[in-house]
Amino acid sequence: MGRSYHAPQLDMVGAVAKKSSASSQPAKLTRVSAESIWSKPLSKQQKETLKAVASRQKAATALEINYSEIPRLTDRQLTEFRRPPKKLVAVRLDTDVFEWLQGLGSGYSTRINNVLRVVMPQGQ
Repeated sequence: MGRSYHAPQLDMVGAVAKKSSASSQPAKLTRVSAESIWSKPLSKQQKETLKAVASRQKAATALEINYSEIPRLTDRQLTEFRRPPKKLVAVRLDTDVFEWLQGLGSGYSTRINNVLRVVMPQGQ
């Protein structure tokens, strides 16, 4: 008899729970905010990994890549990659929220959009 497949369980923000078996306890979900991920400094190991990847990329040249078997994208496919149009709006934010967003650097309106995009599917 074949094994059955069970899709991974997702929570409200898309975190995947580890697969449990009869001999293990269900895994706890870890929730992390996007801001805590992007504002956290890189570890020594992460920096070393990035350096290694960068050096491999520098060593490789575009001439070594064989593009001949990759089909060209159609105009229809290319139009699917367009970003949705933006809508200019005015929003009133609490002063402390606005200062916090500005304190994270330029692009705070994009940051607001990204936060709202994460919350949007949750219907909150």
